[in-house]
Amino acid sequence: MKYTLLIAAFASLLFFSCDETKNETSDNFDYNVTQFEDIKILRYQIPSWDNLTLKEQKLVYYLTQAGLEGRDIIWDQNYRHNLAIRKALEQIYTTYKGDKQSQDWANFENYIKRVWFANGIHHHYSNAKMKPAFSADYLQSLLTDTGATLTSNAFAVLFNDKDAKKVNLTKDVDNVLLSAVNFYGAAVTTADVENFYKAKISPDPKRPLSYGLNSQLVKHGGVLVERVYKSGGLYGAAIDKIIGWLEKAKAVSENQAQGEALGLLIEYYKTGDLQTWDDYNVAWTSATDGNIDYINSFIEVYNDPAGYRGSYETIVQIKDFEMSQKMAVLSENAQWFEDNSPLMQEHKKANVVGVTYKVVDVAGEAGDASPSTPIGVNLPNANWIRAAVGSKSVSLGNIIGAYNNAGGSGRLQEFVHDQNEYDLEKQYGQVADKLHTALHEVIGHASGQLNPGVGETKETLKKYASTLEEGRADLVGLYYLYSPKLQELGLVDNWENVGKAAFDGYIRNGLMTQLIRLKLGDDVEEAHMVNRQWVSAWAYEKGLKDNVIEKVTKDGKTYFNINDYEKLHSLFGVLLRETQRIKSEGDYAAVEALVEGYGVKVDQVIHAEVLARNKQFTSAPYSGFVNPVITPIIDTVGAITGFDILQPESFEAQMLAYAKNYSNLPTKN
Repeated sequence: MKYTLLIAAFASLLFFSCDETKNETSDNFDYNVTQFEDIKILRYQIPSWDNLTLKEQKLVYYLTQAGLEGRDIIWDQNYRHNLAIRKALEQIYTTYKGDKQSQDWANFENYIKRVWFANGIHHHYSNAKMKPAFSADYLQSLLTDTGATLTSNAFAVLFNDKDAKKVNLTKDVDNVLLSAVNFYGAAVTTADVENFYKAKISPDPKRPLSYGLNSQLVKHGGVLVERVYKSGGLYGAAIDKIIGWLEKAKAVSENQAQGEALGLLIEYYKTGDLQTWDDYNVAWTSATDGNIDYINSFIEVYNDPAGYRGSYETIVQIKDFEMSQKMAVLSENAQWFEDNSPLMQEHKKANVVGVTYKVVDVAGEAGDASPSTPIGVNLPNANWIRAAVGSKSVSLGNIIGAYNNAGGSGRLQEFVHDQNEYDLEKQYGQVADKLHTALHEVIGHASGQLNPGVGETKETLKKYASTLEEGRADLVGLYYLYSPKLQELGLVDNWENVGKAAFDGYIRNGLMTQLIRLKLGDDVEEAHMVNRQWVSAWAYEKGLKDNVIEKVTKDGKTYFNINDYEKLHSLFGVLLRETQRIKSEGDYAAVEALVEGYGVKVDQVIHAEVLARNKQFTSAPYSGFVNPVITPIIDTVGAITGFDILQPESFEAQMLAYAKNYSNLPTKN
């Protein structure tokens, strides 16, 4: 599971580099790269790099290279025509000799940057297809002038209404059939998927395998068949490159446990065997020593309307020694949080095991984690592994730092109700955000248990499983953010004000400010946005009788003002108890009522007002990152003696470099 954050800022374009052997960090570092459409691009530093030995630096480099080799996979997973479209657009971008001062060319440049950012032609957050602002005739002229080619279907889809949503979660439609994501072949329906996996029985029902995680489901002659992601299988050309770098990483692993986990990941990529995947996750979760860690494979299922298939994702992490030591208190007290939660007793874990938490510095990201990145991650996702072995939680410290240092947008002043709310946010908002991320990942995702005999949430809660889980983890964080326990543990100096700032920010965002990311008339569909709305809207409605959250109109503008933080805290506890019950019992009717009733539909009057008030701000609502370029220094005999770390010249330059160096798949797979 991953936790996301989107902050807006102004941008500029600069080039940075370091000396031959060091990664220099600076208080004067410019985090802003560029801005286009609704996107701004940032850069980040790797402050812990110099604390590593040369062997550890090699491990980071090899893991980063392994991640990048699979970059094409996420493009093809996102949509079947993406790789062909990207190849054609990049050929045009790099070879076109015609008029580059025209509005058409400006629109083309804007479009290719949007496609790069989204890893395809569908918006990275809304899932809607992004149509070009130039005409089909203009694109045809560019193809002719540059010799680039597109099939008629790939060309037409850029301008027509087909495959309009990458992931379609609309109620009462066939979500699999109407989603453009490339996890399923033509004519595969939701019923096909459910029936196919219903027939699969795990060797050990208490340890269910993650069926469907690493395959594409298609029909051959009317028969459903899985095309498995593995060496020699689907995406094999890229996976073989990944394996090569992982083998190098294994050779410089920090300890035996880390090396054994890497060996199992390599074996999984070679065979595609899901039992090996579980064995790997158990080994990886248990391998907690060392300064380097990583996420690599087909992991999160947000992009699958049926909740089975994992998107390719990698993050390479270096431990932030000081912050990890400070924040370890959360994992050390995980049992206290479980015991004192408002969950029903039968839904609490009697023994919370193996919960680890680290603040890390990202050294590189790829796949579904780049350019748009999470700020926190908790893995593995299998419920039985969490219960039996534990989980790893990380906060991406240098990513959060880059967001916080990239500059403000002024939106806060526009949407807060009064000066007190503004002052609380300015003084305690960043602390509250960091702690909410930590509590969400460490305590939230690790809490609670399924009732005996209840299936995995992808089977019981189906398309609502992801948003229910993210909302449940959010509620754990919210419940404990307003608690003196945080001050007792030394994490805050004023728990009440931190909690108030957290509640203010969550309600403000859930009911209003996140709507700037949607076009007027759109429903909320992305799992995290949906969960923020249903949590906030449910709390608002249930608190109406006691005026817990007041809808205020002032000078023609709407605000949501919290009048009673204690009662809101109690409401969050009630909702947390209910969401855990829904998960534990697999109550599909209840989750459908909760999400559809509170999380999907938007108050159009409020939405129109929010968009109008937001027009004064020019900074983009979505952010993402370029990655530092880790380059080995090679001596005369071919040995690595050190590394240069350079910041890319531009977003465009990095995207083109990736296309040149890591294009491992054909345009049709």
